[in-house]
Amino acid sequence: MTKMPLDRKGIAAVEKIIRPHVRRTPTLEAAGADFRLDSISLIFKLEFLQHAGSFKARGAFANLLTREVPKAGVVAASGGNHGVAVAYAAGQLGVPAKIFVPTVASPEKVERIHRCGADLVVVGERFADALAASEAWVAQSGAMPIHAYDQLETLLGQGTVGLEFQQQCPSLDTLLVAVGGGGLIGGIAAWYAGKIKLIAVEPEAAPTLANALHAGRPVDSLAGGIAADSLAPKRVGELMFPIAQKYVEKVILVSDDAITQAQEALWSVLRAVTEPGGAAAFAALLSRRYQPAPGERVGVLLCGGNTTAVKFHRRSSKGSRDGHQCRTSIPQLPAAG
Repeated sequence: MTKMPLDRKGIAAVEKIIRPHVRRTPTLEAAGADFRLDSISLIFKLEFLQHAGSFKARGAFANLLTREVPKAGVVAASGGNHGVAVAYAAGQLGVPAKIFVPTVASPEKVERIHRCGADLVVVGERFADALAASEAWVAQSGAMPIHAYDQLETLLGQGTVGLEFQQQCPSLDTLLVAVGGGGLIGGIAAWYAGKIKLIAVEPEAAPTLANALHAGRPVDSLAGGIAADSLAPKRVGELMFPIAQKYVEKVILVSDDAITQAQEALWSVLRAVTEPGGAAAFAALLSRRYQPAPGERVGVLLCGGNTTAVKFHRRSSKGSRDGHQCRTSIPQLPAAG
């Protein structure tokens, strides 16, 4: 298929292709006062309700549906969410998938990859280790690599989040987006193209975009912190960087404590279950690192919910892997009456 441009036209074209395979995730409006914030309107985009638990499903389907997949299937390196998404999309489309993750990947994400039927390899401590192992497998097997963030199709798929959000909330003033490798904010920035104020949020322990903007190019950075399995890839992507330079107004760094407090507040007030990376954007508001103007309509992207933070009692430990192709085991409830 002809390469699509990384702009509104390309994102709109990809959205039509992946639409039958991804959810149009809802938005939820709340008052700032609900969180003891100033008089602002908050609009949350609940992307943690996407297939496979994060926005990453969009980029995964974009790759699989717009590229020629070889018989050897696909391979992906991931801190967790990208691996889950590729495993899910490949399972839905009947494509073999091999996923490499580092030891920092959360048990929930590892389990979800298993449940999707992908071949899982745990290697190294960080994303860079898993990426190196995946590249070696590509050379050996001929499988098609699907990069977590530094690939055109991935950016186009993630950009559909921006398309949806604008349709659902055309009056948005500002949008806060968490950044790891930058595929999400790069795609969203390509869609909005400066029409709203776009704020990047990163953990203090993984300031990849902040350091890149300071240096004028992507550079190696710290890769740690509570959100290391989703927001700590060592450096941002080459493809997204010029887009961020042009359209991202600023980067805000938040502490691990602030991220945890954001998770707790989202659960307490909205009953929204987010992983650390999924709550990072809101942490910028809750910690008051980002100070909106009175009446400002602020969008917050809750981008992932693959976490074991909320656990439910199970009467039996019978295989959670008994399901097939990422089907969740639903307990049998007693009949009414």
